Amino acid sequence: MPILEFREITKRFGDLVANDRISLSVEAGEILALLGENGAGKTTLMNILFGHYTADAGSVLVEGAEVPPGSTMAALAAGIGMVHQHFTLAGNLTVLDNIVLGTEPLRALRQNRAAARAKLARLAGDFGLAVAPDKPVGDLSVGERQRVEILKALYRDARILILDEPTAVLTPQEADDLFATLKRLTAKGLSIIFISHKLHEILKISDRVVVLRRGRIVGAVATAEADRAMLAEMMVGRAVTRPSLEPMAAGAPVLELAGVSVFGGHGPALDRVDLTIRAHEIVGIAGVAGNGQGALAGLLSGLSRPDAGSVALFGETLTRFSPRDMVRRGVGRIPEDRHASGVVGDMAVWENLVSETLSDPPASRGRAIIDKAACLDRTARLIEAYDIRCEGPLAQTKLLSGGNMQKLILARALSPEPTFILANQPVRGLDEGAIAYVQTRLLEARRGGAGILLISEDLDEVLALSDRVAVLYHGRLSGPFDRAEVTIQQIGLMMAGHAAVGSGARAEPAHAD
Repeated sequence: MPILEFREITKRFGDLVANDRISLSVEAGEILALLGENGAGKTTLMNILFGHYTADAGSVLVEGAEVPPGSTMAALAAGIGMVHQHFTLAGNLTVLDNIVLGTEPLRALRQNRAAARAKLARLAGDFGLAVAPDKPVGDLSVGERQRVEILKALYRDARILILDEPTAVLTPQEADDLFATLKRLTAKGLSIIFISHKLHEILKISDRVVVLRRGRIVGAVATAEADRAMLAEMMVGRAVTRPSLEPMAAGAPVLELAGVSVFGGHGPALDRVDLTIRAHEIVGIAGVAGNGQGALAGLLSGLSRPDAGSVALFGETLTRFSPRDMVRRGVGRIPEDRHASGVVGDMAVWENLVSETLSDPPASRGRAIIDKAACLDRTARLIEAYDIRCEGPLAQTKLLSGGNMQKLILARALSPEPTFILANQPVRGLDEGAIAYVQTRLLEARRGGAGILLISEDLDEVLALSDRVAVLYHGRLSGPFDRAEVTIQQIGLMMAGHAAVGSGARAEPAHAD
């Protein structure tokens, strides 16, 4: 008997069918990878399993017993644990306090700290999850916090563990440590549902892969019989090939940062950064989130100014910093969060597409008059050129899928043919087809003479697209290094705060997922 079964699960949100009669099972000691493009229904299904949502039809069974729907407490009691992509820990509490929080009755007069400490020590030893129980969580590294999240689930006697994009904020070394932990967990009988968009990780860690598309299961395969091309095609329904970086001589400097510092609330967000990007070149910035990437992107978007040092575009030192100045100087901006800062969802597609060039002909006739006919004509041409799937220029932007919203942002950023492009997490949350499209457009811009700064938490993407790679850690920049002169392991060490290592060993090939 499987430890977990989904039977004919259906979930609707209005007219949208997020899960359509999904039936699948998970065996004891199995790592099942759940794969699908953005919006395929993976998160909805896991929220039903963990009691956040109630299915409109169907049932969830653990060891043959139906789990009461819509109850997180019932899911926990059935042995289901979930580690979210964004950790749910209290930074001001200790590891032990975080783990026991919510496990004792509110009417208990005192905590049994000794028993809790002994159980935590046993779990940490059994599964190789070393933690310091009295250390505040706020003082832990990202990898250590993930260990605490897993221990929190194990402390509650989880037998089924859901991991949602578990390596999104880990260095390569921390990801390898996680995989070793998962193998120890399954060797002791735990079952794991592993959600990730990184195909090479799925092929490395899982036993079986189930693929969702538009709310339905479209395929299931033993991992040993799968490869990246097969899984990518199952996800999007067609063959997908990611573009490759062709050798090209770099041109004149496009962007130059000299000793740039930007001060934050607790010290410098950027600390004496030196960086030069040239025409026909992509420089990739690797690093765990929160190490200065936001400050760098804000500076180059014109949203902030340096507190020390200088910024030069095309040989001219900047004295004014504003989004308008950056756009007028030929900077194309692809922001990190397409929903929060990339588009205005309630505006029409045409309004978002022309928003950065609204004061320029042919969009306007003078300062006060918008030539709507010219704007609609330009939007229609960009919709066709960038393959934006929508109902036309008048469609509401918030109705677009994530991939089509990103295409809209690309069209706006690249259609004036900028000479410098800030690409901040340009493919985050996109499916394989949309990733290939966005990356192709960036490489076309590089070929056309643009200099590009690529900020990404996905090290494989950085290595696949960049001529040179730099690493941000606590606002300090290591590099850039020629991508052929550093290994993934060396970059991972720099991401964890180790000093820049000497080059000389050729980089491992970037994963083509």
